[in-house]
Amino acid sequence: MADCRTTSQSFTPRIIQAAGITLLLVGVLYYGWTTLPSTTGTSVKNEREVEALSLVQNHPAIGFPTILQAMNEHVRAMKERGQGVRLGEWRVKHVDGQIYEIRVQLRDQSVRGQWFEREFIWHAHLDLKKVNAASLPADGVTPKPPDTDQRLFSPLPGSSAS
Repeated sequence: MADCRTTSQSFTPRIIQAAGITLLLVGVLYYGWTTLPSTTGTSVKNEREVEALSLVQNHPAIGFPTILQAMNEHVRAMKERGQGVRLGEWRVKHVDGQIYEIRVQLRDQSVRGQWFEREFIWHAHLDLKKVNAASLPADGVTPKPPDTDQRLFSPLPGSSAS
């Protein structure tokens, strides 16, 4: 009789301990599933958002074949110099109609150790297959399209054309 009671008393804490560990593990998995970024580094909800993100990331950059390569090369170069750098998650937001806004934050450390944070913002026009820089940092990465408006208009009457 005493053996049965001893076994029962030592068995109960083990069940409670196993249940606690199981709940903790389920909670950690749920937290990771709902809050951590995906392995691709993107938060996208539909095909149009994927298309907008791809349009921006694959758009030519100043000095690099694509914007994505320019951003990744900047991160690589900073790490190679031993400076701190962090490229945030690419975010996509529907603005209006066929226009989507793509954002990514870049935190990097200066030679003196001061941290700077810049937000790169682009607008992707899916129907036009066009990308426009919408922030000053993005403007420094995105080449300007050729200015054709000036050639379409003739000089004003009475003005001297050079």
